[in-house]
Amino acid sequence: MSSAALSSPVSSSVGLRRALVRNRGALIAAAVLAILLFIVDWVSAGPLTYFDVSFLSSGGATSALAAIGQTIVILAGGFDLSAGAVISLVNVVLASSMDPMAPGASIILWTAVGIGVGMAVGAFNGFFIAVLRMQPIVVTLSTMFILQGVTLLVMDKPGGFVSPDLGTFYLGDAITGWLPMPLVVIGIVLLAWFWLKGTRFGTALYAVGSDADSAAAVGIDVVLVRFAVYVIAGGCYGLAGVFISAQTGSGDPLVGNPLLLSMFAAVVVGGTRLGGGQGGPVGTVFGAYILMIVVNILLVLNVSAYYSTIAEGTILVLAALAGSISHTSVLAVQLRAARARLAAWRAGILPSQLERVDRRLKIARPSHDRRSQASPRPAFHLRNAETLRYALPAYVCLIIIVVVTQIWLGRTILNPGYWNSLLVLSSFLAVLALGQGTVILTGGLDLSVPWTIGISGIVLAGMVNGSDAALVYALPTVLLIACAIGFANGFGIVYLGISPIVMTLATNGILQGCALLYSQGTPAGFSSPMLRWFMTARLGLVTPIVLLMVVFVVAAVLLLGRTPFGRRVYGIGNGLRAARLSGIGVERALILVYMLSAVCAALVGIMLTGFSGQASLGMGDDYLLPSIAVVVVGGALITGGRGHYLGMLGGVLLLTALQMLLAGTTLPYATRAILYGLVVLGAVMALRERRLQ
Repeated sequence: MSSAALSSPVSSSVGLRRALVRNRGALIAAAVLAILLFIVDWVSAGPLTYFDVSFLSSGGATSALAAIGQTIVILAGGFDLSAGAVISLVNVVLASSMDPMAPGASIILWTAVGIGVGMAVGAFNGFFIAVLRMQPIVVTLSTMFILQGVTLLVMDKPGGFVSPDLGTFYLGDAITGWLPMPLVVIGIVLLAWFWLKGTRFGTALYAVGSDADSAAAVGIDVVLVRFAVYVIAGGCYGLAGVFISAQTGSGDPLVGNPLLLSMFAAVVVGGTRLGGGQGGPVGTVFGAYILMIVVNILLVLNVSAYYSTIAEGTILVLAALAGSISHTSVLAVQLRAARARLAAWRAGILPSQLERVDRRLKIARPSHDRRSQASPRPAFHLRNAETLRYALPAYVCLIIIVVVTQIWLGRTILNPGYWNSLLVLSSFLAVLALGQGTVILTGGLDLSVPWTIGISGIVLAGMVNGSDAALVYALPTVLLIACAIGFANGFGIVYLGISPIVMTLATNGILQGCALLYSQGTPAGFSSPMLRWFMTARLGLVTPIVLLMVVFVVAAVLLLGRTPFGRRVYGIGNGLRAARLSGIGVERALILVYMLSAVCAALVGIMLTGFSGQASLGMGDDYLLPSIAVVVVGGALITGGRGHYLGMLGGVLLLTALQMLLAGTTLPYATRAILYGLVVLGAVMALRERRLQ
């Protein structure tokens, strides 16, 4: 009796301690939310009222619902970049289809429609990711662009009408004066999650996120779990789309785009571990409201709304860093390594401090007769068989597109103007392909490309303002800014251990806010005449930029194929641990890779400013998926280690020729985004490694 009585408190305390550790992230997020509510109460004119609570609950509900879906995906070890596009699609579907005079019962119907649209998109993602075992990043990024095109086909500009009954229901009170309806909706979703978590599927979800191979070894159907996860997440995005439709009362094809950054920030702030297996939606809900309240506090303090994306990006980085801090984290390992290097430096035993002695084995050189009997060097096509296998399809398809253009539109194959236009329009993606392609070769991805392009063009136009003389200092300044951006990305990834996707996504949001602050929402200035001439004039049959691109292509091929830097890039992509063991300075090489990507994006910003004559907000938004598409279509492996710049160049020419063909038809602009997404999916499927097929 006594021993049982003594063991009971001990076991209960151990169980409590484990529960606290397991839910540490959610508890910290709840404490931070409570502190922020206290700050809001303090900076407000008076104490918080029920109206304030109701307003805050509805303000963060859309982000919270969408972030719950993202959390479920991440718990299973996935990633979903299509969430914002799903929200936009549901919004325009409701705004273009709802009958404003329909009775209130239609609320249930249209809520079901929104959730159904989201689940259908989730099933699409799940099929490619779970069944075909393709990379979640590429699939969901492609889906994002496909959905954006479909959304524009449904509604190409803001408009439409959502029944007021939807807003009355979702934004009203569940209990008048006591309980706002948004909190009830979130509560119902969380209750459904708790039920799901307690089932065998919930256990399997965490098991797959922790270690998919071990989960499969114990009999868990990993394919089914991953597929179901994306379907469930799609339903959450659909519900978020219904909720935002109730808030706006109309449709907007871009309404969901700004939610992507805040969605990931909410997941990380809420304590869910990127990579899967730890966390949950409860902390995510707290995280969503933390972000919303931070933005509101900034507005109350009369801080510009342009700081909102900067705040979200900064919070995302800090939360990701805080969530990964442990004795075995990348940051802890780097700090211990730095301490060891410092001790070695003080002791004078660093390799650079030792006397350099050639310790290589002396091997007798073969005689002339022996060398003459050596086997001849293999033919070119044998030495480069793998490169040709993956790069040639892009050029074959390019020829097909050119022939189709000749048949459909005429004046193509023998028209110098067509080829000059093709090369000029290809120059932007050719430059981006080097930067983004190098990042992909190392197994990473750079999502900061759009606003690196944007801020580079805006800064250049503002500094130059039509003066050729100003280019002397404006160009180096823009390139130095790009180097700083790339260094920040590389440092965060290498030394802080932040995921490349999260780090570059956060950087993109921070750069967006910086660009808005610098331009005050309206970019000033315009391109210099010399830069304009360089991008649009003619020297005989070609534009000057074409001549420079020939030099650039040669330099890019030599950089990746004939330099130690290029060999390090391929070594890192084929195996990080093996690269370290072979003596590659992985940290320095990766930082240089992200700096190269940022510099290439800045060059594109400069070129676009010269091509159009001025800079604009969002000028880089259309280049994110194409910068990845040309690399994948050119035969590179999205997980790194395989690819050649000439193959990427073939992808550039192919997609640009396809774009020119579409521009000469009567197809709407939205089809371009759909086509890009489908081309990337098709290329990834066709060029997968055989072991994945």
